[in-house]
Amino acid sequence: MTHGKKKRIIVKIGTGVLTSGVGQLDTVKMGAICKQVSEAKRLGYQVALVSSGAVGLGMGKLGLKVRPRQISAVQKCAAVGQGILIQTWGELFAPYGITVAQILLTRDDVDDRARFKAMRTLMNELLDDGIVPIINENDCISAAELNIKFGDNDVLSSLVAALARADALVILSTAKGLIDMKGTGRIVPLVEKITPAIRQMAEGTTSSTAVGGMITKIKAAEIATNSGCDVFIADGTNAHSLSDIISGGNPGTKFAARSDIGTSRKRWLAHFGRSIGKIIVDEGAAKALCERGSSLLHAGVKDVLGRFSKGNLVEIADSLNNEVFARGLAEIDSDSLKKIIAEKPKNKCGHKDVVVHRDNLALV
Repeated sequence: MTHGKKKRIIVKIGTGVLTSGVGQLDTVKMGAICKQVSEAKRLGYQVALVSSGAVGLGMGKLGLKVRPRQISAVQKCAAVGQGILIQTWGELFAPYGITVAQILLTRDDVDDRARFKAMRTLMNELLDDGIVPIINENDCISAAELNIKFGDNDVLSSLVAALARADALVILSTAKGLIDMKGTGRIVPLVEKITPAIRQMAEGTTSSTAVGGMITKIKAAEIATNSGCDVFIADGTNAHSLSDIISGGNPGTKFAARSDIGTSRKRWLAHFGRSIGKIIVDEGAAKALCERGSSLLHAGVKDVLGRFSKGNLVEIADSLNNEVFARGLAEIDSDSLKKIIAEKPKNKCGHKDVVVHRDNLALV
């Protein structure tokens, strides 16, 4: 990263960095992060933190050694731990004259377009005023069964980076970077494109308090780089990792931002919003969408999964691997589309009408 006009950085800090054991905050490491954030702000950078740790702190306070499986118990831990977490951050930033603000999010806060815009406005206000937002998932009310969870804070941090139009996302972890476990065994310094081979390098976590691992970090890097944001994975236990990155160094792995990002609306379609159904398309349609930026037509549709209405957000997947490669707003409801699919063999000319218009479609 180079100095100059104000740049915006999102720093995600994992539970393994913040704690020295279940329920025990490592204030020395947290203090080192505060110092580095202060240095960044002095150089003109705007910084927001995505901070894990609330559930782990609650576990410690409640005497639990292993993350509970019952959702209500996790919510209880989060409710107890979140207050401790934000108070500690506030106290550690105070010597640097930095004010913090707490933001707790659920998927609904970014999936709804109006709330997404309101959250972006708030983030801009806070950062422009020199305040450091401390962001976390609102685990007190989030639940996987309600489909309002992000899944983990790696993905949350990438969505925050996209929302805030950040220049860089720095993921500080106990992992020092992406390691080529099946090859050299060394850290991969630069990833210009996330390929299947890169994904295969990822492994999950065995931590009793954390969720995710390198798999979710790769997913986060995919989201953020597709939004025009560089992503760094670095050792959060190193007291200089963030400062090194700000100075132009790369102490871990850098995922390069894509330059061909779309409009803000296209990015919202790609990564935000709750999809209702899925449309399976043939090879020709997939190629036309990916390579020529075409609209999706009836003729390219092979199957329709789920029920949706006109205007609903749907996923588009290829018929070969059933892999989702695009999302967009449907121009037709699912029942009508299924009827057209069923009648296709009787119609030699096929159907030319639009299912998802290219203006309302984004590749993921």
